[in-house]
Amino acid sequence: MLARYGLTAKAPALKELAEPRRTATLLAATRQLESVAVDDALDLFDRLMATRLINPSRRASEQHRLAVLPQLEHASRTLARATRAVLDVLEQAAAETGADAGVVEVGAAWRAVEQVAPRELVRAAAARVEELVPDDAAGEAAMREQLATRYGVVRPFVILLAQALPLAAAPAGRQILAAVGGLPELARRRVRQRPLTAEEIDEELVPPMWQRAVFRNRDLPENAVDRDAYVLCVLEQLRGALRRRDVFAAPSVRWADPRAQLLDGAAWQAVRAETLAGLGLAAPVAAHLAELTGALDAARRLLARRLEQAGPEASVRLVPGEDGRVKLAVDRLEAIGESESLKTLRAVVAAMLPRVDLPELLLEVHAWTGFLDAYTHVAKVASRLEDLPVSVAALLVAESCNVGRTPVIQPGHAALTRDRLSHVDQNYLRADTHAAANARLIDAQAKIPVAAAWGGGLVASVDGLRFVVPVRTINAAPSPRYFGLKAGITWLNAVNDQVAGIGAVVVPGTVRDSLFILDTLLNLDGGPRPELVATDTASYSDIVFGLFRLLGYRFSPRIADLADQRFWRATLPGVAEGDYGPLNALARHRVDLAKIRAHWPDMLRVAGSLVTNQVRAYDLLRMLGRDGHPSKLGQVFAEYGRIAKTLHLLALIDPVDEGYRRAVNTQLTVQESRHRLARKLFHGQRGELRQPYREGQEDQLGTLGLVVNAVVLWNTRYIDAAVTGLRAAGQTVAEQDVARLSPLGHAHINLLGRYTFTAPPPGTGLRPLRNPSADPGDD
Repeated sequence: MLARYGLTAKAPALKELAEPRRTATLLAATRQLESVAVDDALDLFDRLMATRLINPSRRASEQHRLAVLPQLEHASRTLARATRAVLDVLEQAAAETGADAGVVEVGAAWRAVEQVAPRELVRAAAARVEELVPDDAAGEAAMREQLATRYGVVRPFVILLAQALPLAAAPAGRQILAAVGGLPELARRRVRQRPLTAEEIDEELVPPMWQRAVFRNRDLPENAVDRDAYVLCVLEQLRGALRRRDVFAAPSVRWADPRAQLLDGAAWQAVRAETLAGLGLAAPVAAHLAELTGALDAARRLLARRLEQAGPEASVRLVPGEDGRVKLAVDRLEAIGESESLKTLRAVVAAMLPRVDLPELLLEVHAWTGFLDAYTHVAKVASRLEDLPVSVAALLVAESCNVGRTPVIQPGHAALTRDRLSHVDQNYLRADTHAAANARLIDAQAKIPVAAAWGGGLVASVDGLRFVVPVRTINAAPSPRYFGLKAGITWLNAVNDQVAGIGAVVVPGTVRDSLFILDTLLNLDGGPRPELVATDTASYSDIVFGLFRLLGYRFSPRIADLADQRFWRATLPGVAEGDYGPLNALARHRVDLAKIRAHWPDMLRVAGSLVTNQVRAYDLLRMLGRDGHPSKLGQVFAEYGRIAKTLHLLALIDPVDEGYRRAVNTQLTVQESRHRLARKLFHGQRGELRQPYREGQEDQLGTLGLVVNAVVLWNTRYIDAAVTGLRAAGQTVAEQDVARLSPLGHAHINLLGRYTFTAPPPGTGLRPLRNPSADPGDD
């Protein structure tokens, strides 16, 4: 908070601060700026390596391979025909009987080959194939050769990277960091006059895919090392080490050392008992594993019975695979039909909702909840501004609709002048006030009776909404699938089953969602803590399953390839192996429970550090996963997660009770519908996010999430009033139909063109509902 005030306040205001607050504020602001500068520099390095070096080199390598493919095909065809001729001679010799059985005449073999092509042509074809495909890693090696040609891109900042940034390393990264420290000297070296030799570099840092580029450049003298290739080799490994957090920065937020942030010693002991009790992990590891393995055994036995009960025509069946092993056959989940009563209720309720402009909607919701009062001054002083909620509402409209301030400015209205809006934006709108305002909306949503028919707030989903960022920024990344030729970001947001947005984070590009989902859930704005968390297919790994289970969440990704999933057994020592009939063939792999017992204290310390916000889950997952080569503790979390994953799979494929699978799909469908509403709101500037800085992106998308929640709350309250009115009029409204109504409609809300901010008089209650049988043009 001190840093935020120091960065936003004007110099005269800082000068008037009393000591020691003034010094503390300035120091906090300076430290924050240093950390931001380090983070931005490493973000820039990471993005430059990906977009200017690795990706273009990979494309160039692939284009080169495509260009030489006809030559490779021609040479391979010649060799194939020659090989077939030799094989025919060998097979003929093997078929001979008598004294010549098994004897191959060399001359006969050569004559057979020469009938295909001359010897010189066959030798040339073999040499060509060896040149184009020298080993199994030829493609990766060719890409590194292309990468080495881009040394000029990195040369200007190699010295700064090695000497200016405050980098440090864990034991696994010290060798790489030492090599980085020697790069400035290599960059200054005139290698044409004094070629680099193998004795002057760290050969252990040159992996096989870099050997050809570093040591076998034909344009250099014999035994000379390619300086440019070696520098790029070290930088590529530095990038990997930074992403694994083997190398880290301090001070930093996004590139810090997660090991140093884990609770340990006295700090851990002080909170251990309370934290583990809150997570339900106070029992000894033996009792905990007995409970988990017992649940897994019961779930497997239940599924075995239900498969037998459902029969061979069920939606889930066991069938023989092509390799003779038993496989699952899982049919698509059919959509639940809509009754005529549901269709009628939806149409009637939609026709009853009053028409409203978006600014009026926000001020009406404020009259119910006071959510705009959560926007307080950054200095924590009482505001003397009149009509502050009107100013805040105008800024929320400008940001959430992506139209800028000009459409909401009214020079004759004191609360809507350009200067007033600029002042309020600078001093009142920020991440913590967005969160506080959102908490009031989430709480109000939960108290509406119709919302209880949709759920209890204990089921949530986390998914991403992508935005193109057309401005120059380091806080966006390319993804042709989502952004075409431009860069973009992902707004990863959590939505509960009452359709309230409960938290969000902004992710550059389209990094795997699972690396950020936990951070989203551990920093919610409000509402009850979800128990079940649904995500899409691309968001899971065994380590993620393990962390979620340890933190008390039921991680429930929608898995597309159910038939190809691996099921796991977990049996305690001394306990007889369970017999699950036909399911025995599905679970051939076993969880190593001994690993979990041996590392249980470390696992608990990780869980405690996460729930107390000592460490970011993203950094921890990077460290544990190590780009597909998990650390020792990562392997333990993977073992633990395989139990939770198997329980999830067993529930998904239940052929009798489809409730769990439908709950996951339904919640993800709700989130997709909410994303469509967010797109409709964010209509200005072609729906592109034009904020160049991370803080601006987070603030604007935080505003969008808040306004979507306000729209959902407004719709929910009027839907509840409509249902209540219909029942009061004697109409039968079935609870199962009410449970399938949605507060995500927007046809009755004007999002375009009119931005008038007229607050409703106090105590006026709700607007009158429309007559559903009236002509829509009448109002």
